[in-house]
Amino acid sequence: MNESFFILLALVTGVALGGVFFGGLWWTIRKATISPQPALWFFGSLLLRMGVALTGFFLIGRGHWERLVLCLAGFVVGRIIVTLITRPAPHEHGRPAVEVTHAIEP
Repeated sequence: MNESFFILLALVTGVALGGVFFGGLWWTIRKATISPQPALWFFGSLLLRMGVALTGFFLIGRGHWERLVLCLAGFVVGRIIVTLITRPAPHEHGRPAVEVTHAIEP
């Protein structure tokens, strides 16, 4: 196969890895905030997401720094895509928090 195919594959794989990594982080935060054991969610998710991302980078790189750089660029693009997809709609933003004083007035 020609090199342009591998270059495109590295970029697409990077986008997929970024989507899995940051999409998994978003999902983990949503689940951990309602869980009685959030540390387990965060630690397990970190191990799984890092394992998938590092394995993907290792398999794509294979001694070719150009592919590794393009995979990293795709990873950043995947982050941007997940950030845009998971952004709440403007009407979903809550009201600003009201400052509560803890001092008892006499």
